[in-house]
Amino acid sequence: MKAMVLKAPRDLGLEEVEPPPLRFGEALIRVTHSGVCGTDLKIYDGSIPVRHPLVMGHEMIGEVVDVGDHPIRDDRIHIGDRVIVDPCLSCGVCINCRSGQTNLCRDGGLIGRDSNGGFAEYLPAAKTHVFPLPSEVDSQKAPLLQVLTTCIHAQNFIDIFPGQSVVVVGLGVTGQLHLQLAKSRGANPVIGVTRSAWKRKLAKESGADLTLSSGPHAIRGVLDATDGQGADVVIVATGALPAIAEAISMCRPGAAIMLFGVTTDTEGKLPFYQLYFKELKIFNSRAAIAADFPVAINLVAMGLIKLDALVTHILPLADLSSAIEMLVTDEDHRMKIILEHQ
Repeated sequence: MKAMVLKAPRDLGLEEVEPPPLRFGEALIRVTHSGVCGTDLKIYDGSIPVRHPLVMGHEMIGEVVDVGDHPIRDDRIHIGDRVIVDPCLSCGVCINCRSGQTNLCRDGGLIGRDSNGGFAEYLPAAKTHVFPLPSEVDSQKAPLLQVLTTCIHAQNFIDIFPGQSVVVVGLGVTGQLHLQLAKSRGANPVIGVTRSAWKRKLAKESGADLTLSSGPHAIRGVLDATDGQGADVVIVATGALPAIAEAISMCRPGAAIMLFGVTTDTEGKLPFYQLYFKELKIFNSRAAIAADFPVAINLVAMGLIKLDALVTHILPLADLSSAIEMLVTDEDHRMKIILEHQ
């Protein structure tokens, strides 16, 4: 089969490789579309160490072509089904898995990082990690469902309810999804914050009640929009440490902050007295669990979350290297890049 193989950092090319064996409990997926993620960039440039050679890719959909010849069947999955794959691997027996926190499995991993992934013609996947897609979900947009599951997982911690004011700081793909998800849960107003005028425009078109440019102006704007009280919830969908400080200043006393972006800073300045004085609740989340996939699929199928505007580029699988470079060079007018597998 054909696959994009990473032989060393930045050494990526289309190769003919042996088809993967189908093990007990797995279905074989012919991958039709995949999404390119910032994690792929970090694996590609060596920031995330991996075993080489590796086939990357953890946002993928495709068609079931084999369900195995096993006595134990899964009646959810049939040959010909269009499906999405949950890429998070877990052992099922550790304390986190037994507690339902499979995303925190101590022996877990990620397809496309710890095992070969979806930038290939075929992918074997555990049937428990495969979810059928309804006709209402377009194949070119469907890889974004995996991203949406991570936003759903995060928002389940903060339990947004109708009438709450929600601020989303950082309006990349996940920020835009967080904004739509908060709107679908009845939040009002929902405020998007970013330096990018193009992303603010996209957020307004997606339903944001107000958008603001980052910085002191944004803090004043949030306070003005919430009668001087501050927001009930602030979701930080960027890893920039100053954004966390900004979020703290936007909160009302007793509010909740979701630290969704990955922050690599080990030190920095935060308004720590506000943390004490406001009695803020701070959460963070990591990846998603299997239960988040049916929720994501239903939200998109019902039209409550719209993915069309978030896919800005569609490229052939063979252009993966160019797609990864675009994550660095074309940030302001680029959202999700989808690869079509021919």
